[in-house]
Amino acid sequence: MSEFLYLFRGGDARDVQQSPEKMQEHMQKWMEWMGQLGQSGKLVGGKPLDPGGKVVANKGNVITDGPFAESKEIVGGYLIVNAENLEEATELSKGCPIFEHNGLVEVREIQDIGM
Repeated sequence: MSEFLYLFRGGDARDVQQSPEKMQEHMQKWMEWMGQLGQSGKLVGGKPLDPGGKVVANKGNVITDGPFAESKEIVGGYLIVNAENLEEATELSKGCPIFEHNGLVEVREIQDIGM
């Protein structure tokens, strides 16, 4: 079993004009999907990310407010899941509600560096 990182890019329901009821319905779908991952023993953890922050570049000499990328590139959060391989991790990601708002899930294997 290996760990995989899901990076959620774009697809922010807050950017779509929705009623509070629709936003709550969307969040419920996230809770159900993550609950299913948890019940199956696949979910390790994860959290949403605040949209603000800083970008540090040039060996720490350049610090800017951000990230300010196109909305489809914004990383809104992450999950870590257990899966047998990349194919299984990819298949598990297909239930993510981010697709309802044209977002995407980047699936990456977390490498063990022996620490």
